[in-house]
Amino acid sequence: MRYDLPEADAFTRPYWDAAAEGRLLLRRCGDCARTHHYPREFCPFCWAGEDRVAWELASGRATLYTWSVIHRNDLPPFGTRVPYVAAVVDLAEGPRMMTEVVECEHSDLRIGMPLEVTFREAAEGVAVAVFRPAAALP
Repeated sequence: MRYDLPEADAFTRPYWDAAAEGRLLLRRCGDCARTHHYPREFCPFCWAGEDRVAWELASGRATLYTWSVIHRNDLPPFGTRVPYVAAVVDLAEGPRMMTEVVECEHSDLRIGMPLEVTFREAAEGVAVAVFRPAAALP
């Protein structure tokens, strides 16, 4: 069993298809205008139904809320990737998201540091959103 692969269904298929193309989708409510993540068929804030909540392309910008450097994980395939940074980020659109920070020395991590989304291929045709330090503006 692969613990690191999503189980896409008819509802989440647009999210996983977009991720495979390098795009992060969120859900936005047409009634209260709030975005949420993880994808749900209804709005978790005002309970608007599926017909009032739509997919929206995220900016890909985030800030680091908290993190932990994982040095041991016995579940395959995570054990081959230790140490890695499990993190929670605040997306620019508002939702908080569990993820991983990559391409960054652990000693350089700081609460509030700007991040940008990138994608790691988990299997053929399957990608997951991870975050890296945001590129410096020219």
